[in-house]
Amino acid sequence: MADTKHVYRFGKDATGVDVTEAAGKTVDEAKYIVGGKGANLAEMARIGLPVPPGFSITCQTCVAYSSAGNTWTDQAVLDEIAAAREDLEQRMGKKLGDPHDPLLVSVRSGAPFSMPGMMDTVLNLGLNDVSVNGLIAQTENPRFGWDSYRRFIQMFSNVVMGVDADLFENALTSRKLAKGVKSDTDLTADDLKDLAAQFKEIFSKHVDAKEHPEVVDGSGKVSFPQDPHLQLKLAIEAVFGSWMNGRAILYRKQNKISDDLGTAVNVQVMVFGNKGETSATGVAFTRNPADGTNERYGDFLVNAQGEDVVAGIRNTEPIGDLIKMPAFKESGEELFHIFEVLEDHYRDMMDIEFTIEQGKLWMLQTRVGKRTALSALKVAIDMQREGRISKEEAVLRVNPAQLDQLLHPQLDPSAKVDVLATGLNASPGAAVGEVVFSSDDAVKFAEQNRPCILVRWETNPDDLKGMVAAEGILTSHGGKTSHAAVIARGMGSPCVCGVEALKIDATRKEARVSGTNVVLHEGDVISIDGTTGRVVLGSVALVRPDLTGDLEVILEWADEVRLDASRGRNMGVRANADNPEDAQLSRDFGAEGIGLCRTEHMFLGERKQIIQSFILAESDGVKEHALGQLLDAQKGDFLGMFEAMNGRTVIVRLLDPPLHEFLDNPRSIDVELAHMEEQGAPKSQIAEKRDLLRRIDSMTEANPMLGLRGCRLGIVYPELIDMQIRAIASATAELKSRGLDPKPEVMVPLISTAEELIQLRSQIEKDIEEVSARYGIELDIPIGTMIELPRAALEADEVGKYADFFSFGTNDLTQTTFGFSRDDVESAFIPTYLRRKILSSNPFETLDSGVNKLVKIALEGGRAANPRIVCGVCGETGGDPESIHTYYEDGLDYVSCSPYRVPIARLTAAQAKILANGGAIKLDA
Repeated sequence: MADTKHVYRFGKDATGVDVTEAAGKTVDEAKYIVGGKGANLAEMARIGLPVPPGFSITCQTCVAYSSAGNTWTDQAVLDEIAAAREDLEQRMGKKLGDPHDPLLVSVRSGAPFSMPGMMDTVLNLGLNDVSVNGLIAQTENPRFGWDSYRRFIQMFSNVVMGVDADLFENALTSRKLAKGVKSDTDLTADDLKDLAAQFKEIFSKHVDAKEHPEVVDGSGKVSFPQDPHLQLKLAIEAVFGSWMNGRAILYRKQNKISDDLGTAVNVQVMVFGNKGETSATGVAFTRNPADGTNERYGDFLVNAQGEDVVAGIRNTEPIGDLIKMPAFKESGEELFHIFEVLEDHYRDMMDIEFTIEQGKLWMLQTRVGKRTALSALKVAIDMQREGRISKEEAVLRVNPAQLDQLLHPQLDPSAKVDVLATGLNASPGAAVGEVVFSSDDAVKFAEQNRPCILVRWETNPDDLKGMVAAEGILTSHGGKTSHAAVIARGMGSPCVCGVEALKIDATRKEARVSGTNVVLHEGDVISIDGTTGRVVLGSVALVRPDLTGDLEVILEWADEVRLDASRGRNMGVRANADNPEDAQLSRDFGAEGIGLCRTEHMFLGERKQIIQSFILAESDGVKEHALGQLLDAQKGDFLGMFEAMNGRTVIVRLLDPPLHEFLDNPRSIDVELAHMEEQGAPKSQIAEKRDLLRRIDSMTEANPMLGLRGCRLGIVYPELIDMQIRAIASATAELKSRGLDPKPEVMVPLISTAEELIQLRSQIEKDIEEVSARYGIELDIPIGTMIELPRAALEADEVGKYADFFSFGTNDLTQTTFGFSRDDVESAFIPTYLRRKILSSNPFETLDSGVNKLVKIALEGGRAANPRIVCGVCGETGGDPESIHTYYEDGLDYVSCSPYRVPIARLTAAQAKILANGGAIKLDA
């Protein structure tokens, strides 16, 4: 590691010359070395924006430290960090801990991908019992000095030593109550000095001397560290250590960020927003991250530090009001100008953290801003129309997974609602659920399948698990850039913040609503509307929005790219649908056809008894009667499906599930028999019921998912195949006779040998010919198969000779490749495998590399056997964005997914095409 650079500096030297060191050729490259925060700080410094100087310790240093059990294995790394500290002291003309004019720094995390609030930060580092007096002397502001010191003790104790933050908050609250004041800013310098002393006592009492011998003084007592170099070393270690804290791991899991990337540490000269009424701090976005409007968006606080804004401790002011205050008019105008500079430079909506110290503006961070799907669409379209980006770049700007948000329910506009209170519309969408007051309870309710709304005074990073589990988030404090708002927008969860009417008592699990006699208790049902900020008592019906407006525009642009042969190979998008209603919905969402129609879903409800009578029939007459009923029912279904998809392909899969799925539960019959005997039912009825149980038990299989199912059903019960094909062909012929253009295709499921397909294809073709002759209409119905067993994939060069198409059923292909039973493993041990990194992702959600090898073998074999064969996928991974990129690279002709994922697949397929063919065409290209 000695030859590797571990530290990069940014900002100016003592003479005002920029000495920023580039960690990569581009910001995107640099962020994998010095993290997103470090890369963007360096970039802002490079383009001349006011950035406090500092240095970044690389992500790779974090990985090495973490891999070694959170220990330093190379003294040279510590020496390099010390040299960077000395360089920073020289640039600033100050030293950490100096008794007369101390240098103070912040120590912040900065991963390659934005993880707001998930890792740790320490501010005001460098203060001790002596240097605090130097700070007071330099600023001539005792209150500021003691406020900075008590904040540092509090933050260092919690972040670095793990002392419960509530101990300090309780002491602070007690002091305010004793003084009869409401706000921290109303406390005097003497109050804050006393609190600093009290905080140090809390530190001494709650830090374990055995765990932290480095903070044990000469008398053997734990005391707050006075050596600023030790403070810095411990803070750096804490930030590195926070990469693997529980909330950070959960956030990465939710956002599919690798655990192997590590976080950088940014050590930066402190600037202060709490130096009085000419100082402020804030968080802002260059556009509205909730809906994309091109407006100043964010919050600020006068006389505060950054954590006050994000934590929601004080209610903030809107960023647009900054220039209305005489003290901030000049710095506010400079900030708004920087908004434009950053948008022009990055060509995107940016998230900004800033501090104004006694009228001087400083930029503490910028990054591409997290946004809702609604905002992502509008920003991408507006920036294209403003001439900043091309259509292809606009298509790439929208995260396909976010489109789910736009298909999320909204409160039914026709419903009469009882609005209980209103707050800030922090993250759009609506949710209905039972009130819970803690993250643990939210998780518990979710495990019980009880939708819930997490109600908090304000959330903090430790609440992430509850925010994930809840349907929506409601807070009584905090603004639109508070922790709850930022995280909810990133997750696509509805959120209403700053509902001041809510007076929450989390201990008693209740919330009173000011101005009413309403008291909400745990389990009470409420509805929240993150689009308008409304909180409604009771349950309100939810409705799904239509595909209109900006979403329609982006999808049209995506389709232009996806279907443009000059930009590379096209990939189609179809839907999985089993009834005319879903077929029409799929078409409305832009599906080009149906990639999977599961006929077994047509046998539910009342029809289950018909197929059960066929399966259990002991006479030909009963069987034929049941088949006649099924034929009529199936034909009616297909008439509706094919008409809804007129002119578009509909792939009909023949019966696939084990027969037991169509039979009554034998254990339920056992219970029914016991009741009949107990109640003295007629012996003939009991005998009839026993006979039914006998016949059902005779169908029992030890492993039905690998038993009599799929194509095997058609071979053992050929009359089932005949019935289904006649229904398909008859519906097709009748629609053709009416002038329509039905395009059904028949899919044979679960083959493992070519001979299975050969025999069934012969039978299917014969049935089609008979129907064609009867109607006097020529029928051209392609016949293909589902590749969902490893042997079928390996034998595709033979199977392909007899198939017009392959459709990969990745659910069963994954089960049989891994030897997993999905119904069992997803709850039994997949979470453990993910946690222990045996698996990198759930293979039933995202295509596994081993399964993909079988897909590629089958593609190569099938196309060698039949160059005109059409190959697609209809398993669950067909709607997964990451998998769609893989399928495009593999060369699949289409993906098929659930109707509500069709827009996601359309967008992702376009993005996959762009990225696989040299990237987006830019305006200056």
